[in-house]
Formats: sequence, structure tokens, C-alpha cells
Amino acid sequence: MRHIKAFAEGRRNDADGLLREADGWARAMTGALGELEEERLAGTDPSEVVRAEVSGTGRLRGLSIDPRRLRDLDGVQLARAVLEAIDAAHLAMEERLAQAVQDVTGQAPGAADAEGAADPLDGHIRDVLRGG
Repeated sequence: MRHIKAFAEGRRNDADGLLREADGWARAMTGALGELEEERLAGTDPSEVVRAEVSGTGRLRGLSIDPRRLRDLDGVQLARAVLEAIDAAHLAMEERLAQAVQDVTGQAPGAADAEGAADPLDGHIRDVLRGG
């Protein structure tokens, strides 16, 4: 991350180092996402009638309904329970993805650095977008 911080501080003379570092991050994230695809993360609705499993990239991999408790729900309640279970599984996936980002970058997603910027390249990217 030293090249990115130096670049953000205005020392733009090591673009090759910056690109190598960014390439390393991209490769690490690709590997982490590949591993996440194999993971299964689960969530349930609040009543625990429905359980959903998603991959680490958010694909629905399984859905189970407790048949003993199914008769307690009408169609609308069951649909709501299914959606809540899938939402809970996606929240678990988001937490796992945030952990993967933190593992790769050494910084929690959205966390500010010492200067208060969440992204050390933010200033440069804004300059490029403004045409500067």
C-alpha cells in the first residue's frame, strides 16, 4: 500500500510501483473471490422456519423449510420468511466479503486512513474525472 499512499500524497513519480501494487491487489481479490465462490453462508428468517444458503458471491445454493412449522404460515408469511432468510444469508455473505477485502488491503472497507480519506487514490481519481 506504500505506493498508493505515496501516489495519493502527490509523489507520482513511481507509476510502475503503483501499477504493480494495484495488480497485486487485483490478483489477491480474484483469488479471494474464487475461494468465496466455494463457501456457503447461511441465514434464517426470525422464526427459523426457513433457512437459505448462498455462495460467498451471493448465489442462492439452497433453501430449506421446516415442514413441521410450515403449517403455521400462510402463503404470504411463507414468502416473507423466504425473503428474510435469503436477506440474512446475503448479510452473512457481505460480512464475509468485507473480511476478504480487509484481508487483502489491510484496511476495513470504508475505513478512513490517517488523513481521513477512505480511498487513498480518491483525490487523484477526482482530478482525472474533472479532466485535471
